Amino acid sequence: MTLHGELPTAAREERANQRNALIVGFLGWTLDAFDFFVLTFVLAPVAAEFHRSLPDIALTLTATLAMRPVGALVFGLLADRYGRRLPLMVDVLFYSGIEILSGLARSYHVFFVLRLLYGIGMGGEWGVGASLVMESVPARWRGVLSGLLQEGYALGNLLAALAYYAIFPRWGWRPLFFVGGLPALLTLFIRARVKETEVWRQSRTTWQEYAASIRRHARLFAYLVALMAMMNFISHGTQDLYPTFLERQRGFSTHATAAITAVSMVGAIAGGLVFGLWSDRQGRRKAMVTAVLLAAALVPLWLLAPSAFLITAGAFLMQFMVQGAWGVIPAHINELSPNELRGFFPGFAYQLGVLIASSIAYVEAVLAQHLSYTQSMGVLAAGVLLIGATVIAAGPEAKGVAFSQKEVQA
Repeated sequence: MTLHGELPTAAREERANQRNALIVGFLGWTLDAFDFFVLTFVLAPVAAEFHRSLPDIALTLTATLAMRPVGALVFGLLADRYGRRLPLMVDVLFYSGIEILSGLARSYHVFFVLRLLYGIGMGGEWGVGASLVMESVPARWRGVLSGLLQEGYALGNLLAALAYYAIFPRWGWRPLFFVGGLPALLTLFIRARVKETEVWRQSRTTWQEYAASIRRHARLFAYLVALMAMMNFISHGTQDLYPTFLERQRGFSTHATAAITAVSMVGAIAGGLVFGLWSDRQGRRKAMVTAVLLAAALVPLWLLAPSAFLITAGAFLMQFMVQGAWGVIPAHINELSPNELRGFFPGFAYQLGVLIASSIAYVEAVLAQHLSYTQSMGVLAAGVLLIGATVIAAGPEAKGVAFSQKEVQA
């Protein structure tokens, strides 16, 4: 018996598990993004220490992005076979260890190999973490919680900017990578506080049935890859070299660059929540297309604004729109994915999209040497935003689809 207004024990436990799953997914993606973005702030000093060119170090970003599909494939298959929790814990430990080793690298070639390996860990985290969260939370809240989950990526970038601001001027670039080992502690929380999802338990299949399901849904998978390629062109094309643009093209100091980037990531977090919530009411595609087209309209302000205040406003608004569209992605592609493939399908499609788009930072850096960062980033960003809006609008949608029999009955 319970007091009036008090939830039964089972309901309280379910809500606690939903909250804990969201915390795990959010922090896992936040800390993963932190580990990636610290390098974008220190491309020049790493290049100087290893006596390499700036494009050489930018190529390590490409290497990380290019290896993410390997991680998504390996950890996604494990997640569909053995559950979401254990593969997620192994993945977090792996990428945390590689991040610490990156801070100890004594040559460019060692650093390059470590960033390749880091890409495997980074690629595994998103798909497994997103499936854990989306299968744990109520269907009616998927959009807004999707926005919160995805903006862990923006918060990771913000934390990287703050760490760069506080640590780099005094201690240099290596300690930034040592801080990146902290995600390993997250595994203790996963083990103690997060339950395996009932959706996974209900949808387990044999390997033969699993392979047959992949073949049946091949066209859907191809679309998801195209969608995620455009989304990654959009995000990495507007983020990875922006700190370098601010310093080299606009002449901002280290602290000013970190501050502007931090403000832009506040905009990203707000955008993810706003458009995620809007997608729960108006639909996934409509919310995403609106955000992407508004981002395209903001390109001149983002790059050409004449004052520091307006540049900051442009950075804030650009990431509000870009990450607004991204905030819908975890709900959108998990809803489109079959239950029995959800550990593998969203993450692998996402990371193949990353692979396709992985060259954009390198291309921007090379073009900037012949033109300028303003011209290089402006032309590429406008192009991928407009193409991205078309791809989003042309695809399917499954907003609010039931994942389990329990949701159907509810």
